[in-house]
Amino acid sequence: MANEGPASASAGNATDVVVFDTPVFSEDVAHIASADLPWEHYRNTEVLVTGASGMIPMYIVGALLAANDDHDLGIKVTGMVRNLDKATKRFGSALERRDFSLVAGDVIDLPRLDTKFATVFHGASPARPSLHKSSPVTTLKANTLGTINLLDALVESDGQSFVLLSSSEVYGSVSERELIAEDDVGTLQHFAPRASYSEGKRIAETALAAYADEFGIRSLSLRFGHIYGPGMALDDGRVQADFLADVVRNRNVRMMSAGAATRTYTYVADAVLGLFVAHLRGDEQVYNVADPAGNISIRQLAEAFAAARPEKDLKLDFVNPEDGRSFSPVASLGLDASRLAALGWSADTKLSAGVSRCIRSFEEGPPIIA
Repeated sequence: MANEGPASASAGNATDVVVFDTPVFSEDVAHIASADLPWEHYRNTEVLVTGASGMIPMYIVGALLAANDDHDLGIKVTGMVRNLDKATKRFGSALERRDFSLVAGDVIDLPRLDTKFATVFHGASPARPSLHKSSPVTTLKANTLGTINLLDALVESDGQSFVLLSSSEVYGSVSERELIAEDDVGTLQHFAPRASYSEGKRIAETALAAYADEFGIRSLSLRFGHIYGPGMALDDGRVQADFLADVVRNRNVRMMSAGAATRTYTYVADAVLGLFVAHLRGDEQVYNVADPAGNISIRQLAEAFAAARPEKDLKLDFVNPEDGRSFSPVASLGLDASRLAALGWSADTKLSAGVSRCIRSFEEGPPIIA
């Protein structure tokens, strides 16, 4: 959910893979559902997932449906999306299930919800950096008005809990920290269009705290670090998607800088397992979700993607050749996930394995949708 500055070239035209029917996705969500968690919490409940065609929300849907298969829970999952045609293609065979349905809707102008949802997983938010620049008002409204609209709907239907897919961007700039903990506070330049995302997420978290206090709902904010995996659009604009596009299209991995900045990169299945651990075991309102072993530089991430398919013999291609010769890592901007780890969560997917699985989802999946 978090964003980073450009370090690689544009990935080209928009492309999406039909995620739900790929073997990698099926294996991942089955692994999440097999976790030793109190899945009974969801028995015979209605669950709403907004932004359902996005990478993380789609994994939430898949994990809940896999839990239905494993534990016969009777969960009914509704995915809300703005683009029903695109989402229909991405979900594939999931739409043949009786325990899942898609509805068209925009959280900014929320349609009336006839279903009384017990839990809302709110992932509807423009995540691509290009959208924060081109549509800052929509970005702000989705994170603020959208969250409040959904909270109002949950209260009206006597719902139980609200889970916000938040972001490490709420911290702003935190100095003298190798890893940022949930109680750390940084500075943000709020008087800028780009702040529509970071400040929007901050307001959304404040809204959760206010509604929890006044109406007694269970509120949970998951501050995700840099998540990668199946479901990333190749034209997403963040470096992990750009590197994936380079490998999938059999070209050298292009670097626009030395790639010295460090982040915590986490495989999506590990991140979503962390979400369920926090929701089903935790009692805090905020948890960071980040793999401490994934605290690496952008350059190291690029090297991992290039090395994932050695038979392609891909190299790093630096726009500025000097960047390829000099490399000095800078202070980390990663997240401290100790609070989540204390609940028994760990990120089990090593970077090399996660990158390989991400590429494999394109290699084995249905044809790419342009």
